[in-house]
Amino acid sequence: MFKIANANLATTFTVSEQDGNGLLGQHACRFGLSEDWTGDLTNGLLKLGNHARSLHGLENHECGLLTVMRCYDQADRGHILRLFEQAATQPSRFCYSTTIVSGAQHRQPVFCIGESSGFEGSGGNMVGLFIFPRFQLPATASVTPS
Repeated sequence: MFKIANANLATTFTVSEQDGNGLLGQHACRFGLSEDWTGDLTNGLLKLGNHARSLHGLENHECGLLTVMRCYDQADRGHILRLFEQAATQPSRFCYSTTIVSGAQHRQPVFCIGESSGFEGSGGNMVGLFIFPRFQLPATASVTPS
């Protein structure tokens, strides 16, 4: 799934205090782990939280998009790169799902939702959410879009 929508951003993503623990809410946390991320379009750096950094196999919290994508299923990288490129040029909302491949036996599904804004002047930023389901795919599994 690779989606992008041009957004008027009249309504931005908000999180209320009533959403429970974590951005997914208290009951959804049993199904997955969620963590927010940010991106600075002036320098091209993404800033990940502890869980996202670890699950992506990264040492640093700040890194470039290509560094984050290095662990993604190779068939999805081009689509994801195009989503980010488009979102970096105009206010947009986007989402994708892929698999983090690390080692021979570890295949972790990941969902990402984000939006870009703040294009006044020469700036721009992104905010988003990673969702990591609480299961792994078998090493031989492949998911083919229909």
